[in-house]
Amino acid sequence: MRLPDWPTDAMPAAGPIVPCPQANRRTALTAPAAATKTRPAGPRWYRAAASVLALLVPMLLSGCAAVPERLESLPAALSADARLPGIAGGRYWGDVRPGELDAWLAQPEATLRERYGGVMGRPHNYLVISGGGGDGAYGAGLLTGWTEAGTRPEFQIVTGISTGALIAPFAFLGPEYDSVLREVYTQFSTDDLMEPRGPLEILRGDAVSSTRPLRQKIAAYLNNDVLAKIAAEGRKGRSLLVGTTDLDAGRPVVWDITRLAASDAPNAPALIHDVILASASIPGIFPPVLIEVEANGRRFDELHVDGGVTAQLFFSPAGADWQRIAERLDARGKPRLYVIRNAKLRPHWQTVKRRLVPIMSRSIDTLIGTQSIGNLVELYIVAREQGLDYRLAYIPQSFHAVADESFDKDYMNKLFRLGRERALADQAWLTLDELD
Repeated sequence: MRLPDWPTDAMPAAGPIVPCPQANRRTALTAPAAATKTRPAGPRWYRAAASVLALLVPMLLSGCAAVPERLESLPAALSADARLPGIAGGRYWGDVRPGELDAWLAQPEATLRERYGGVMGRPHNYLVISGGGGDGAYGAGLLTGWTEAGTRPEFQIVTGISTGALIAPFAFLGPEYDSVLREVYTQFSTDDLMEPRGPLEILRGDAVSSTRPLRQKIAAYLNNDVLAKIAAEGRKGRSLLVGTTDLDAGRPVVWDITRLAASDAPNAPALIHDVILASASIPGIFPPVLIEVEANGRRFDELHVDGGVTAQLFFSPAGADWQRIAERLDARGKPRLYVIRNAKLRPHWQTVKRRLVPIMSRSIDTLIGTQSIGNLVELYIVAREQGLDYRLAYIPQSFHAVADESFDKDYMNKLFRLGRERALADQAWLTLDELD
């Protein structure tokens, strides 16, 4: 459900952070989870690289290449006043308990029924979808198999980060959009989603590739008709939430896509596309996304990157009293929290070559994996303390296929089929004591 409509306009100041159980981890960099192979670097490669650098260095020193610059970054002193142009609210910090929550819980029942009538008096199911790059094919396949099994519920809240942000809108809208999930995660490969940049662009730029193809696909799949359906579901009280990382603040931001879509602001569709792209923009691999804001009568920009930089998954609002929320919304039965981890639970053995790229790649993969397990534990603790029924799905250790590129179509098809088959066989969802 849309809980609640906060903040009314600007995000709170970046002051002291109140610790929240599921949103207090930090990492500095993420990398595609599916990329597990590196190309050997032989002497010919080094000679070629040296030749290229010999040509590039004078050009760099002479300033021949344009450096991508920000228009004007938002100063820290104005962060509390930053607003989205033409849109009231629509986002909040993901690592603090919203101050408006207590006032929301105190609202009269008649007010809640008017605003949240579509989610009151029925079972509550919440879906959390993690990051994972091409491994998101597993979650996409699981959702389609779940539909075929005839047991997939409607979700009052859906959250997504990174590849989870790409899945989340269609999981939110329901089985009607399973065909989109199948197409996105079985028909596209790396070349369909990103464009490599030249050596000069990389050295002087902000990433090794361009996300222009991915941006175009996001805009095509999340067209005005789809956004109108998301807005309509939001008016019933449901919530679609996407996480990004504000790189200037070094903090997670939660975006209420349902509220943005329902704002009718002319800039809302482009903003939603930017937010979902930012959530999936792996630092260094994809360029960050600039989000325009207003403060003190002037326009500034914020630099947003992959939500996985601050958390691999999230359930929002942070620090909420979910028992009280379920009571106020007359939830029937015990609310259930479903978590899709688009990765395995335990690391696989990999002999690492003593070279820069393999060492960095393996280290980052390990860092992300450890962070994700921490996020899962935090969510479990929240569920146990708040009376939520916790269900987890993840890629089984028995899956041994290896991706040859970041978005390997053959690999993703295998994962999609696996997720679908496990859902059809009622093997996808496990409780904590059932984990292998």
